[in-house]
Amino acid sequence: MYTYILQIPKLFQWLIGVSLFLSIWLAVLLEYVKLDIVDRNKFTILLLPLYLIIAFGCYSVAVIGYRVATFNNCDEAADELKQQIKEARADLSTKGLKFKDS
Repeated sequence: MYTYILQIPKLFQWLIGVSLFLSIWLAVLLEYVKLDIVDRNKFTILLLPLYLIIAFGCYSVAVIGYRVATFNNCDEAADELKQQIKEARADLSTKGLKFKDS
């Protein structure tokens, strides 16, 4: 059997999710859907997108902080890059290029 995996770009996944949430939120808020919860929690439902944006911002700050805290040094790659710079300088020096020593 052939299996086809649909690969949707991340932007479209986010747009689909946001539009789905907003359509449900508006339907509940404008009372197209009759629920007892709406009457009791109208103000909370009204501010739900703001709560979600704040939660997403807190999550993003936490992820960035974690990634910065666990960022590893690439000592081997740094040494390799320094060696390549030395080799390139030596090669260019043989071709007549002069460098300022810094």
